Amino acid sequence: MRALGVDIGSLTTKAVILDSDRLIASIVIETSDESEQSARAAIGEVLKQAGLRQDNGVFIVATGVGGKDVSLSQQSKSLTTCLARGIYRFFPSVRMSIDMGAESSTIIKINERGRLNDWVNQDKCAAGTGIFLQQMAKLMQMPLDEMARLSFQAKSRAGITSTCAVFAESEVISHVHREPPTPKEDIIAGIYYSVVSRIISLCKRIGIERDVAVTGGVARNSGLVKILEDELGFGVLVPEEPQLVAALGAAVVAQESIDKGIGR
Repeated sequence: MRALGVDIGSLTTKAVILDSDRLIASIVIETSDESEQSARAAIGEVLKQAGLRQDNGVFIVATGVGGKDVSLSQQSKSLTTCLARGIYRFFPSVRMSIDMGAESSTIIKINERGRLNDWVNQDKCAAGTGIFLQQMAKLMQMPLDEMARLSFQAKSRAGITSTCAVFAESEVISHVHREPPTPKEDIIAGIYYSVVSRIISLCKRIGIERDVAVTGGVARNSGLVKILEDELGFGVLVPEEPQLVAALGAAVVAQESIDKGIGR
């Protein structure tokens, strides 16, 4: 029996298949309006990639914002639990992990066995999330990749002080239209710092502890990660596929259930 983890996020749905300890397939697709539909699509795609059918014997664990709505799964687990299991599989030395998703940021602390010790999250406002950065990219009229590249050229950070995404947009617009305009790279660095400052505040609420990892789609933004490292005062670990961490963790939980004989 294979272990399959599926993570239904607000923007993307991820699925991973493990064969014992070996990752044999993974997929990331856009989330549709229905969690069940997104999960079925991701599960179907990842099974196809692995050359399997569901009736081959697959134990499915679901997580994420739509995890409880997946009828195909044998279990659903909290996102924090799956993030802990997943990041431990990538980096056993990690004791704190920062997950920056589309609509929320979640900080977890884990012990030496990869079990969840503590967590805190921010989901009250878009500021500090992937959707906020997408809005900023539209405002700056450039792709996210170009924003990240330009941020390394910043000589200072424009002041983006508002904790509200709507007011932060107004601050960015004022920097763009002032005379002379604030350099784009400095505005971008200011945007990233505004995100990072919220993340650091969350980390301090439960106590910063090394090693620190960064996961989620925003973790692919090298410019933001660099500013995060600057503010922390040390380097962080980023998985090769940071979006897959929770799905991998769900698959790890599924494998644990298989090993206990559950579902056979």
